Amino acid sequence: MKIQFFGAADSVTGSRHRVEIGGDRFLLDCGMFQGYKVHRERNWAAPPPALLEVDAVVLSHAHLDHSGWLPALVKHGYRGPIYASPATLALAEVLLLDSAHLQEEDARRANRYGYSKHAKALPLYTKADARRALAQMRALAPGRALKVGASTVTLSPVGHLLGACAVTLAQGGDRLVFSGDLGRNQDLLMPAPAPMPAADVLIVESTYGNRNHPVQDFSEHLASIIVETIQRGGSVLMPSFAVGRAQALLLVLQRLKAAGKIPAELPIFLDSPMAITATALYRQHGRFLRVPAREVKSLTDGVRMVETAQQSMRLVGSRYPSVIISASGMATGGRVLHHLKAMAPEPRHHIVFPGFQVGGSRGAHLVAGATEVKIHGEYVPVRAAVSHIEGFSGHADRDELLAWLRSAPQAPRQTFVVHGDPDASDAFRLRIRDELGWPARVPQHGEIVEV
Repeated sequence: MKIQFFGAADSVTGSRHRVEIGGDRFLLDCGMFQGYKVHRERNWAAPPPALLEVDAVVLSHAHLDHSGWLPALVKHGYRGPIYASPATLALAEVLLLDSAHLQEEDARRANRYGYSKHAKALPLYTKADARRALAQMRALAPGRALKVGASTVTLSPVGHLLGACAVTLAQGGDRLVFSGDLGRNQDLLMPAPAPMPAADVLIVESTYGNRNHPVQDFSEHLASIIVETIQRGGSVLMPSFAVGRAQALLLVLQRLKAAGKIPAELPIFLDSPMAITATALYRQHGRFLRVPAREVKSLTDGVRMVETAQQSMRLVGSRYPSVIISASGMATGGRVLHHLKAMAPEPRHHIVFPGFQVGGSRGAHLVAGATEVKIHGEYVPVRAAVSHIEGFSGHADRDELLAWLRSAPQAPRQTFVVHGDPDASDAFRLRIRDELGWPARVPQHGEIVEV
């Protein structure tokens, strides 16, 4: 078995792992790099031939750092199948088309206002590229073994996001398990991960590999922020991932209103067409959630859906206190930038980041206390309050990751720790070695290993 780590080997994003098992070749995930410029620039590099020369791509889930480079892969010539769970395919359609739209819009804006460093800014990929990638996708139901060449591919649910699964590749007596992103045991929306399948080789994420989630009641914290902010005439802006996080926020806000913790008449705006569509998908697939059916049904009760760009710009100019949920979650692009540009200079407002922020992103800079932030080519002062509430994270923390590993029926011969900042990955490697006694290592970007 040969593995080459094309992404998420020295960072949290860009998940891409090429596996050869027997004569069969797979690409596990095809994610976009985010965060630091040195990582983002990898998105623009032409793929090495090995990345295109695979028999199949298998997605663990739909988040862009796991699926967002698929249109570029297809643009560069990949024509094979892309397998994922049915729910992942539904979400990927929303995410990839929106990502392509943002790529095109950012290029148009850069050319219009002249803040690109290039003679002509071009999108990484277009909506046409995204549609071609979607046309190559094939549904694989969790628990069903699919034959690809001499190998079998099996998906097993891991919580985290609607449709998210671990991937098992097996041929003969060799089995590789890729965790994808593991969910939490007590997630707001998703059930706990299924036990880890038997593996000879394991590739496991480590986003929170060096820490546990805080134990305080994050919903109470959010309620206090909202009440204090509206009392001084301000609004609360929550940059949010459109898929998974936005729906969790809506659930918590509905519960806070029902409990009288925030005013029942407080306007809540969902300003993201992608989040609106994803919320409809979550309601459609409500049977896969851990949320009671009545709460799934009432997820958007009283929520004002902001569909058009014109409606969004009117909301940007509003001075009435409200809660605004807008994408993207790390403030890297999308409509949230217009809200951020308008609200960050005003001390009465509060900007709340509900989840992990990749190093180098605007969200990470703001959470770290930045006094100004660059948006659309200009620096904007930050006088609004900024908070980071990690309780909304959909990632398993250190102890939950270890618990999932302990559920394995056997110890792998080798474990590779990926998808984490260097300190998180190395800390988790040590935990695996010291607490489980398993051989574990952190691979480097581009490294090739044979096991």
